Amino acid sequence: MTGAQVDDAARAVIRDAGLADYFVASQRALRSIATARLRPHIDNFETEDARALVPGVGFSIEPGVYLPDRFGMRSEINVYIDSQGPEVNPSHPQDELILV
Repeated sequence: MTGAQVDDAARAVIRDAGLADYFVASQRALRSIATARLRPHIDNFETEDARALVPGVGFSIEPGVYLPDRFGMRSEINVYIDSQGPEVNPSHPQDELILV
């Protein structure tokens, strides 16, 4: 699987929920998490990242929906790929909602 494929899947959830118009066009849905240095983006936003997500890669899935003059909501799921496969945090779907 590539970063572009994960990005497309995150965007599809928002699109399929009928909220694509509220996903800010300049927002990334997928960000690289690097331990030693900043890594390039691994999404499908400006260009398609065709690199495989291999052991040692970390990334966050951060989709957000913003309704004009009402509110915005964003989720963050962190993923680290080790030799056994992906480690996802949080390990279960978020069910709490925090309003600020």
